[in-house]
Amino acid sequence: MKRHSIATLCCLVAFLSLMQAADRSTITFADGRIFPESLTSTKDGTLYFGSLGQKAVYRAGPTASQATVWIKPETAGLNTVLGVFADERAGVLWVCSSTSGGRNGQPVVGETALKAFALKDASFKKSYPFPGNGACNDIAVAKDGTVYVAETAQGRVLRLKKGATALDVWSSDPKQLAGADGVAILDDGAVYVNSVTQSTLMRIPVNKDGSAGMITMLTPSLPLKGPDGMRSVGSKTLLLVEGGRLDEVTIDGTKANVKVLKEGMKGPTAVTLVGGMAYVSEARLDQQSAPDPGPFHAVGVPYRAPK
Repeated sequence: MKRHSIATLCCLVAFLSLMQAADRSTITFADGRIFPESLTSTKDGTLYFGSLGQKAVYRAGPTASQATVWIKPETAGLNTVLGVFADERAGVLWVCSSTSGGRNGQPVVGETALKAFALKDASFKKSYPFPGNGACNDIAVAKDGTVYVAETAQGRVLRLKKGATALDVWSSDPKQLAGADGVAILDDGAVYVNSVTQSTLMRIPVNKDGSAGMITMLTPSLPLKGPDGMRSVGSKTLLLVEGGRLDEVTIDGTKANVKVLKEGMKGPTAVTLVGGMAYVSEARLDQQSAPDPGPFHAVGVPYRAPK
């Protein structure tokens, strides 16, 4: 009876935490010039943000409405922080860090790499450099533990096999994958990638030997405009931000049925689902040169994912 009561209490606490998390309609940040390019979440409702502006990772606990620094700026060589992905099964927060500079005679700073930090305490685990550098943009993890990373500058998808010590180029196409940005995996096991520069959505099947199959361009029911971050939320369903809006995208063969959930968002770049709330980070990257871009937010949109 006592054990049953303890178990019931634990379940109740977890339920209440998720209910409190669902009540957060807005997440703010403790600092300025965040430019939260990406976000991810864990089942308990914790949110993690990749801060391009601060070269850091911010975290908001399950009931917190403000995100604070969790991985300090430039820790373990963090530079331009884009994608973040919480891999709870591996206990890892994967973080995309890319070079900066290189334009108008400026020196190239940093190294493009996929970095692993422990979810339990933010301790640094390992860095996986990108072959040929490029731009590490977003991350997805398959059921078998394989990590897939979208590389924007050279039009590639890189792969880190479970237990591997280095990334390898899994799929590369300088035309079709040019501008590769958001990446996600659905129940069919295929890797879905969008292009922020071409406004396209693609499917890349995983062959039996683990190699990449032929890229298939999907036909959206509504035109896409600069698609960015996306996350799988159902067996055939993605949440996707693009063109100032949040979309639900359901895959049906080579068709992508787009349902607009919210419009008028300010520079959205990423989305994650926590309970019954889809959180969208408004990175407003077009204001990076502004002297004072003002405060940043992540906005909650009520949403129930299909099975």
